[in-house]
Amino acid sequence: MELREALTRRRMVRSFDGRAIDPDALMTLCAESLRAPTAGNAAGVTMLVVGPERVADFFETATDEQWRRDAERAPGLLRAGAAVIVASEPSAYVERYRELDKLNAGLDDEAAWPVPYWHTDAAMATMALLLLIEETGWQATIWGAFRREAEILTFADAPRGSRMFASVLVGHGDGKDRRSSSLERRTPGRRDRVRRIGVE
Repeated sequence: MELREALTRRRMVRSFDGRAIDPDALMTLCAESLRAPTAGNAAGVTMLVVGPERVADFFETATDEQWRRDAERAPGLLRAGAAVIVASEPSAYVERYRELDKLNAGLDDEAAWPVPYWHTDAAMATMALLLLIEETGWQATIWGAFRREAEILTFADAPRGSRMFASVLVGHGDGKDRRSSSLERRTPGRRDRVRRIGVE
């Protein structure tokens, strides 16, 4: 599959059919996705794979009983065949920028970063993972689950000091996905958001 085809075809799929995803194959995709750029080669992004046998435990940790009972999309999401928790370590970036060759950047303190590149790196790696998943023939969605960040990171045995960027639910779509209401919003076209500087 060509990159442009993968970009065109990729959609967030939020209803899965329950088939398991091979965790070893998913781990390989995660490792490949970490070829994405990383500031200062800090390599502070970690991907934690939840195999099919632990997906129910993941949702037990990441949600509460009311959400599992009442959320319209819960049944389809709960049938994901695997999940990936994407985490990053701010300290890895701060420590890297305390090294001699980066010290003049003035980013040797977490508060000094105008853009927190640990999140930027995590976002780039996550996009790479979504495209690799599409190429593989699986489907996926980003699922934030931010309300229980500490519990999820403990469940995943994430490195100390990690921040959760997002989770990626992976599986085979069952064709019953509800179209997101966000898609009904009027937005500028993609070409309208690309501008050449200095040309009227």
